[in-house]
Amino acid sequence: MEQKTLQLLDDEQMQSFISKGFLILKTDFKNEFHTRLLEQLDYVYEKEGNPGNNLLPRIRELQVVFDSPVIKGALTSVLGPNYIMHTHRYGHLNSNPVPGGWHKDSYWGYQRMRNHKQWWAMIMYFPQDTPLELGPTGVMPGTQYHESRIFEQDDNDWEGKANGGAGTFALIHYDIWHRSNSNLTGKQRYMLKFEFMRTDAATEPTWNCTDPQWQAPSALDIPMDRHDLLWENNWNWMAGKGGDLSGRQSGGEHADVAEFAKQLQNEDAHVRAEAANQLGLLAGPDAGQIRQLLADALQDSYEPVRLNAAYGLAACGSAGAELLLNAVKDGEKPVAVSAAYGLTASGAYAEEGLIRLTKSDKELTVHLAAFALGELDAVGEAAAQAIIGLTKHASAIIRRTAVEVLGNLQVTDNGAITAALAEALADEDHQVRFWAGLSLAKKGPQAESAIPELVHALDDDSRYVRGHAAEALRRIGTNESNNVLLDYLLATRWCPISTPQNEWYP
Repeated sequence: MEQKTLQLLDDEQMQSFISKGFLILKTDFKNEFHTRLLEQLDYVYEKEGNPGNNLLPRIRELQVVFDSPVIKGALTSVLGPNYIMHTHRYGHLNSNPVPGGWHKDSYWGYQRMRNHKQWWAMIMYFPQDTPLELGPTGVMPGTQYHESRIFEQDDNDWEGKANGGAGTFALIHYDIWHRSNSNLTGKQRYMLKFEFMRTDAATEPTWNCTDPQWQAPSALDIPMDRHDLLWENNWNWMAGKGGDLSGRQSGGEHADVAEFAKQLQNEDAHVRAEAANQLGLLAGPDAGQIRQLLADALQDSYEPVRLNAAYGLAACGSAGAELLLNAVKDGEKPVAVSAAYGLTASGAYAEEGLIRLTKSDKELTVHLAAFALGELDAVGEAAAQAIIGLTKHASAIIRRTAVEVLGNLQVTDNGAITAALAEALADEDHQVRFWAGLSLAKKGPQAESAIPELVHALDDDSRYVRGHAAEALRRIGTNESNNVLLDYLLATRWCPISTPQNEWYP
């Protein structure tokens, strides 16, 4: 089969994706392709019900969609060339004239820290013409970085909607707030949702990059809060330049600092958020007055203010990192969480302090410290050992965080990381096993010694642990792992033409 050139995103599209959290794109399949696809979907959903995670094997033609140069190019651009498809796939039907509720999807429970950096993405594919009246998915731009819903249920003036012709799809940051819109036609609307994961940190741009320098949108066409330092940091990380703001050149003391300080007291939360954003851009190791203003802003009740303050403090070098570490140790949860995100961009200044915090007797502190260590560009052996030790912690929440972090940690594995992950595959908590399997999949050939535990995990009670184990065996890629995986897949093979409506013989 002819291999078509991937249609990678360009700089402007990547800048929009990083700031707004989504892109609406379209495949180039002919109408006949989608007509056949819709006929199969109608038959399966009417006669057999929703196939859930078996959507892809039940309707094999869908693989053509995800092999298309448009979708593969988009995913490669934001997740790198070694991304993997998650075992959770789902086809949503919408015939409801009432819009759905705004929500974020769960990875597997809502207790984990969400990644600002681009480790996950989602494709929402529309196989039929989807005008606004058919109820396309809607997203709130820029909210992929916000834990809280900072907009009203009916505040849809700046909602992005995935309306368009058959083959339109939304590429979204996994954590963006989204919903289904009102279907006013009385007809069914399909949306096919697939998740994808990055397996390694970026070493170079994987999109069509012509200018490696971050160019912030000069003006946004929607009234969303700006997070310029956060956006710049993510761009640099995705371009392989690292996600460390601590060495960023200071903007120095500035004539407008007094005005920004005044704006931090404004009753309008959006004004305060922009003041913190501007102060962050001026921040640096020598900007003492700005550092104190940002430390005060870190206590703000409005999440975008706290995030801008946290990333601004990350740009303040060791003194900023110390303020963030203290906030993780002693702050109330909303403040501590925002501070942890700032520490992910604080580089080497944060590492030693975060290792200390993993010894805390406070569950939240340990959870946040472990998360932040996993997001640093590179850490030493002491950090790896601290995280490995947490895989045996009494708290399941901390064990989940630890095994996930071990998959992201940018440190050479001397075998201890793989051994800890292999042992975690037998944890009593199914979410720990979920993350352990996924982390081993990310390790690829380095996880070879875990083959026996991965084979056992193929019979786990959790469908996702099984899926991650199979993916890990595929990525290990040795003769042993390939043979084990092939035997498993043949024994569990899904036959797409054996259905309750289809005689089994002949």
